[in-house]
Amino acid sequence: MDQNNKDQGIGRPMRRKEDHRLLTGGGAFSDDLNLEGQAHAVFLRSPHAHALLGEIRAAAALARPGALAVLTGADFLADGLNPIPATFTPAEEEPLARRGGLEIYRAPIIPMVTDKARLVGEIVAVVVADTLPQAKDMAELMEVDYQVLPALVTPAAALAPGAALIWDDAPGNLAIDDARGEREATEAAFAAAKHVATIELNNNRVTGVPMEPRAAIGVFDSERDRHTLYAGSGAPVRHRLVLARVLGLDKEKVRVACKDVGGAFGTRGQFYSEFALLNWAAKRVGRPVKWTCERSEAFLSDAGARDQFTRVELALDEAGNFLALRASHIGNLGSHPVSYVPLHRGISVTTGVYDIPLIHFEVKGVFTNTLPIHTYRGAGRPEAMYLLERLIDAAAQDFGFDRVELRRRNLIPPDAMPYANLTGMVFDSGEFEKNMDAALALADWEGLAARKAEARARGKLLGGGFCNYIETATGIPTERAEMEILPEGRVRLVVGTQDSGQGHATSYAQLITEWLGVPFDDVDLIEGDTDLVKIGNGSHSSRSMRLAGYLLGQARDQVLDKGKRVAAHLLETAVADIGFAGGRFTVAGTDRSLGLFEVAGAVAAGSGDLPGDLPGDLADELGGKLDGAAQIDKLLTAFPNGCHVCEVEIDPETGAARLTRYAGLDDVGRVINPLLVDGQTHGGIAQGVGQALFEECVHDPETGQVLSGSLMDYCLPKALDLPDFTLGFNEVPATNNPLGIKGAGEGGATGAPPAVINAVVDALAEFGVRHVEMPATPEKIWRAMGAGRG
Repeated sequence: MDQNNKDQGIGRPMRRKEDHRLLTGGGAFSDDLNLEGQAHAVFLRSPHAHALLGEIRAAAALARPGALAVLTGADFLADGLNPIPATFTPAEEEPLARRGGLEIYRAPIIPMVTDKARLVGEIVAVVVADTLPQAKDMAELMEVDYQVLPALVTPAAALAPGAALIWDDAPGNLAIDDARGEREATEAAFAAAKHVATIELNNNRVTGVPMEPRAAIGVFDSERDRHTLYAGSGAPVRHRLVLARVLGLDKEKVRVACKDVGGAFGTRGQFYSEFALLNWAAKRVGRPVKWTCERSEAFLSDAGARDQFTRVELALDEAGNFLALRASHIGNLGSHPVSYVPLHRGISVTTGVYDIPLIHFEVKGVFTNTLPIHTYRGAGRPEAMYLLERLIDAAAQDFGFDRVELRRRNLIPPDAMPYANLTGMVFDSGEFEKNMDAALALADWEGLAARKAEARARGKLLGGGFCNYIETATGIPTERAEMEILPEGRVRLVVGTQDSGQGHATSYAQLITEWLGVPFDDVDLIEGDTDLVKIGNGSHSSRSMRLAGYLLGQARDQVLDKGKRVAAHLLETAVADIGFAGGRFTVAGTDRSLGLFEVAGAVAAGSGDLPGDLPGDLADELGGKLDGAAQIDKLLTAFPNGCHVCEVEIDPETGAARLTRYAGLDDVGRVINPLLVDGQTHGGIAQGVGQALFEECVHDPETGQVLSGSLMDYCLPKALDLPDFTLGFNEVPATNNPLGIKGAGEGGATGAPPAVINAVVDALAEFGVRHVEMPATPEKIWRAMGAGRG
């Protein structure tokens, strides 16, 4: 490998090769696509959170110029279409249940209302016209009768005796009613404890707000009897399977294609109702049908996230050793059983990075008349770290322990690895004390007292907080990667992951440059089109580089094995004498060699009558390609971890909080591109800070109306709200993949919320404030100070 290639390989902070195209207007996002003859759809949505559906009158709408169709739930059923399958975890990972041995609740997810609306914004009809303005005019003329039912916005309301049932066969509106751990032993430990710390927390509901709102075009090719969906997706192959199931077709009759995706955060992994309805509408009207989600519409239809209430308790002895942990979780699942991943995954790591001898958890999943909860950056792990790290700070505050030393006393030591926690997770590696010490050093924790004094001199309150975190990064199998060496001097990769800003084309190319000595710019990546990518599960749960790196490494080995056999024939030597380095196959002890692309050319030429052609059997075996492919069908779990530290300054006159310092030390395993990892961490921190200080989906408790239905009401953090981040790595390789990768997509979103709220509470300690709920708005902080003064 020449020096230039070395500077582009593993561990180098390469800028994304995608950025020039995206920043110069060359992006191809969902709304950029327009097809000849396309019609436009508008979705008529329920204005009520809970209502029986009556008559739908469409005559006036259908009389408008340009009107093509009005489709309803009755039409959907009449056409024999199928419900959307829920996104559940694999069976071996899904021990959640309802009491009495009942399985967790599953209900058919029909893409539009057929009996009753269960949330504001649920689709009642699809209106299709020649143009978008005409479709909007049609929607204005639609008349729908509703019998309004009580709206149940919170789990408390849904669990109340006599509450209306959202699903008739889910008594008490319960989908999950489960328990884990050793109840009697845990209660005995609490009875014998010197100290018991208790805290109640609400993990506020948020939504993803990706930069690119959802958009899609459904196409039906009547000659080929084939459907195509063009849509920004987090998992095109999975969405193809779901769409085929809804339409009642073989998967070969369905194609899903997406190019650039402007943000995903897990919420793009869900198959949305609109996708199925657009393809159905396209077949009904005989034209492509396009829809672009407006931002206010997104707040009514994008997946919700978080929304858990927890009462959690920690038992400690006199010295501060953790004896037992018990918790009662109530998760607001929203209107439909779309995903139970956040509850399951959160429980799996609730003990965090600490050696806790006993646990007992009770878990309820409750239906309400709100948007369904789906996976969102971290999916349960941020919720778990928030409750645990807030609880530890509360214990330190209540009983006079130093926050750092209390954690240090109970951290899992490196020599305990592999460590099996009490929920069935086995942590393979980690240096948690080293993470904490390094993060505190990055943040200059020792200088906090001096900075507090300086802030006080200016009339401000300063607080510091930190969080030790761990996640379980899995990601749904199956995944596949293909590698082909093209004679014209390029390497073609086909991978089932899906880039939504992570920089796959850059980081995957760095692997190939490192392994094959190929110039960085000569590597092409194909993702997102199911005509080309047949197997894969997209990008979620920090899975992309971990699985792609693992599989591309196997594909590389196949390429080199084939290449050595071809080179041995062409160089007239034994295969054992062929080595590979710097992009060339070389006969040991000689200067005779062939380049990688020369060998690919010989494979493409195949057998014939010329000297140097391949033997017929070898040529037939290779089929004209120098390539390799690998697939994985099992979980490849890893446990990214780290420590994040921040400082928050509060104006005591107004309660306004300002983040002044933020540092993070992350163990993501081996780092392929530190620049990309930093970018992922920056974005995650921004989202975590957003939840801690700004963001919240709010509903009217009486009507279920969405009160945070625009960016005027749903507050996102701005660049000016964030300080510079000081970040570092502790690269402890994962033990279950050759590259040692753990994953880097979710640490910021996991570590930030508890670190920020711990800092807020520390700043308010003199007022006796013990907790401030997220988002810690100026009003909440001001009221907490007032209650403390009182």
